[in-house]
Amino acid sequence: MQGILLAANKIHSGNNSRKVFMNKKRILIVNCFSNEWRIPFFQSGSFSPAMAPTFLAGLFSPDLCDIRLYNEQSSGPLRDEELLAWPDMLVLTGLNTAFDRMLHLTAYARTQNSKVIVVAGGSAIRALFHYAQAYFDYCCDGDIEQMQYVIEDAFGKQYVSEQFLRDGWAIPRYDLLSGNWTKNFGYVESSRNCYHRCSFCTTTAEKTRYRSYDLEYLKQQILALGKKKALIFIDNNFSSFDKQFISDRFALLKELRQHGYFTRWAASVSADFFLNDENISQARETGCMALFTGLETFDRQSLINFNKHQNTIQSQVEMIRKCLTAGIMFYYGIVFDIANRAVANLHDEIDYIVDTPAITLPCYMTLAIPILGTPFFQECLEKHLILPNVKIRDLDAFTITLKPQDPHSEVAAFAKNLSRLGGYRGRVINHARYFFAEYRKEIPPRTMMMALYNSWQLCAPWPAAIRLSEAGSLANKNLRPGKRTFIGPTEAPDYLYTPTMPIDPRYRHYFNPTMLTDSEGNLSEALRQDLSPTNRRLYT
Repeated sequence: MQGILLAANKIHSGNNSRKVFMNKKRILIVNCFSNEWRIPFFQSGSFSPAMAPTFLAGLFSPDLCDIRLYNEQSSGPLRDEELLAWPDMLVLTGLNTAFDRMLHLTAYARTQNSKVIVVAGGSAIRALFHYAQAYFDYCCDGDIEQMQYVIEDAFGKQYVSEQFLRDGWAIPRYDLLSGNWTKNFGYVESSRNCYHRCSFCTTTAEKTRYRSYDLEYLKQQILALGKKKALIFIDNNFSSFDKQFISDRFALLKELRQHGYFTRWAASVSADFFLNDENISQARETGCMALFTGLETFDRQSLINFNKHQNTIQSQVEMIRKCLTAGIMFYYGIVFDIANRAVANLHDEIDYIVDTPAITLPCYMTLAIPILGTPFFQECLEKHLILPNVKIRDLDAFTITLKPQDPHSEVAAFAKNLSRLGGYRGRVINHARYFFAEYRKEIPPRTMMMALYNSWQLCAPWPAAIRLSEAGSLANKNLRPGKRTFIGPTEAPDYLYTPTMPIDPRYRHYFNPTMLTDSEGNLSEALRQDLSPTNRRLYT
């Protein structure tokens, strides 16, 4: 039970009562999401969607629990009063920026049903474990398996999946997925965490260890999916230091592909994956269509600052070429550290990228984010680089939260243009033209289409994969994005902070933004127990 806050007034024993044993519990599991564009939308076709709710659902007894899933990333903000009034237990998960959204849904659900049990987990709760205890009945700071103890404590052990108790791992409830969540692909996981320690990563903050799964578990996931055109591995890092595990996993993929369970697959790998040409060869032979790598930047000093030494071993351009000429699409992201680099230097990097047709364009560009509890976050604290009056909500891709080297107005203009690559669209079109000429004889048509689509998506006002949610039509004045400053201290709370349904006055303060820093730029008093270098809780 270590690492879980238990609220005694919410505990139900149920162990000795046949009536309770036969009572079917209603479970609603939500992936909470707050997007960086601050508009109401849903996103379909994501390369790496949130799948934690699907895995969490596998821990509940399918016979004794009626389970529903909701993903705000793929379906837009949850605004269904009847659905929020329905569950006996509301399970919430999400990233750092989704913490306030968890509070909103808790307020809605408790207003509709005062007896609802609210469970919260994910990176936001792991980072703010002590602070979160004032708001949720159960706070989980571990992996999804920790949910077993919550279920036992709240309802009784009989409500835990028998399959999980028998095998030690939960088969994801793919049958509960609907809508845009997994419209085109099937999602599986073969390992957990990462063996690198990049300074801005949550797995580094949480001191996790890389763990490869038993291949039988991976096989059962794929079989549970049924036959799909493509698999997406949601591993933090599909690479591995265990060569035998890599070999055995490729053998399993080859076998299942021959039996028609999928035709293509994609995964996220670290740069060391490309040091061994055999990895690329086996990936191609087993149907790999795309690989994502945390390339982060072409600036060597920034890589060293981010503790991404694995990206400095080989030429990044050659790494990308090696992947493309094997017929595999290469995805990556770019991170701009405004605290340590001048805007002119950042523009030089964008110039280099769009003027180099030998490489694909990044699938996203973002400002460096001081993700809670990471070494980068601690460094920013120690150097007083985090701006005053920054909200947890501001820790997104395009909002300035760190003291920049250049005037705020200049950096804000850079951030605004970065969100849609303003000023570069003509050069992006030229890049696409020269990229096509460079590789048209070497990579297959499907891979070429993926590369060209990625170029278009990078310049769209919002990503090409998003659509405004029905409830979020911009015709609704109350939901239109306000005039943005792109500077955290002056960004007004977005539309999510205005309740859209009745709220019990006891929970009205749940809609106040959670402040990361105070007016002096110091950690807010409420978060010091979790985030202060001297008081911060160590994750295990």
